[in-house]
Amino acid sequence: MGTAEFAVPSLRTLVKSGYDICTVATAPDKPRGRGQKLLPTPVKSLALELHLSLLQPVSPGDPEFFRLLQNIGPDLIVVVAFRILPREIFTLAPRGSLNLHASLLPRYRGAAPIQRALMAGERETGVTTFFLAESVDTGSILLQARMAIHEEDDAGTLHDRLADLGADVVLKTVRLIEEGKAIAKPQDSSLASSAPKIFKDDCLIRWNRPALEIRNQIRALSPSPGAFTTHADKLIKLYRASVVPGEREPGTIEVRGNTLTIGTGDGLLSVELIQHEGRKMMGVGEFLRGYPVRTGDRFN
Repeated sequence: MGTAEFAVPSLRTLVKSGYDICTVATAPDKPRGRGQKLLPTPVKSLALELHLSLLQPVSPGDPEFFRLLQNIGPDLIVVVAFRILPREIFTLAPRGSLNLHASLLPRYRGAAPIQRALMAGERETGVTTFFLAESVDTGSILLQARMAIHEEDDAGTLHDRLADLGADVVLKTVRLIEEGKAIAKPQDSSLASSAPKIFKDDCLIRWNRPALEIRNQIRALSPSPGAFTTHADKLIKLYRASVVPGEREPGTIEVRGNTLTIGTGDGLLSVELIQHEGRKMMGVGEFLRGYPVRTGDRFN
């Protein structure tokens, strides 16, 4: 059961390893892009490519979805980036339902573990497989694997590396369950932290914060949805930036040749990738050649 791109390597790995995927459950097709064309989820696209049986319930609580799963009779349910399942479904398979989460649980429970870890300036993260339980991301842990967060990582690059790492951990977990060797350990909830969904307010850059915090916000929201500010009532999104020494009034711009630096509450931020409202993402040099921003202007 999966929807997002994060689930694709896990499904592909299980199929390549010879496991019988009796069905794939994913979300219904949705309108996407400028033309709002109805498009399949990444997991559906792979399922079709691999000629796998497919279910697309409107809701995991749909009684017909439960009836179909009962008829299929899976031994084990593997959940990666899907939706919250009702108890009657996650207890259906005799071997249980395992979930892959993109953090080292119990840290960063919730919908946005990759983004929240980057925002917090973490230097390490990882993946966890665990058996599903009533409360989200609280079930007993099966396996974990750690991964360093690189200085150049953003949410996109870290997502892809964690998805590949997660596929390996899912495969190892399934094999342990198959062999009857899986040991599930309860989470220590005293060590828990949350990773709530990203909202618009999380994307607004507040220039009175330290440059390092803003840089971490930018990388956590790149390539999507993008951290934003405004200039002359136009939306400006920043996708990559670095911290440089210096002090200037928060939000105040300085342009020198092909460089653009911005004052913050502590240090300066040098912009590298930027997008003006209605335009494509571009390097800062190209942006400065085509957009009238000058030293002394402010981002708000």
